[in-house]
Amino acid sequence: MSRPLATPPLSASAPDASVPTVRRRLAALLYEAVILFGVVFLAGYLFSTLTQQRNGLTHHNLLAGWIGLVVGVYFVWFWTHGGQTLPMKTWRLRVVGADGAGLSVGRAVGRYLLAWLWFLPPLALHPVLGLRLPQTLLIFCLWFLLWAGVGRFDSQRRFLHDRLAGTRVVMVLR
Repeated sequence: MSRPLATPPLSASAPDASVPTVRRRLAALLYEAVILFGVVFLAGYLFSTLTQQRNGLTHHNLLAGWIGLVVGVYFVWFWTHGGQTLPMKTWRLRVVGADGAGLSVGRAVGRYLLAWLWFLPPLALHPVLGLRLPQTLLIFCLWFLLWAGVGRFDSQRRFLHDRLAGTRVVMVLR
């Protein structure tokens, strides 16, 4: 069930003060990566302990699925309980629905799955086209810049996954 948050809805015109800059959102994303390092480390440690994994290639597909699930639960829980992860609180950002209300579990799951479009398409080209690592990294960087660039041209500075999920990120004005 969505809970309304104290964020006024935006008009379709020029962005107002409650719309964060792309730079601010990317800085929060970088901080999020630092936090996720610890989350992924603990999830991997728990998995390898419980499965008594002795080799990194043993059960590697199950491990990848487990980590994806743990990271998904992390984001969905925070987005549905106040709309903010720790980095989002630090950078005074909140994710809300297009109407300004809090996210339902379904919308949060959809946003999480769509956010993987930041990473998966260029990484999927690596095995499909038989690319070498430098080529894959170049394609990844170009894709990432293109994806982030979409936010600069949107009137509400939304990235593509937010537009597709029907969500937006707003500033928390204190």
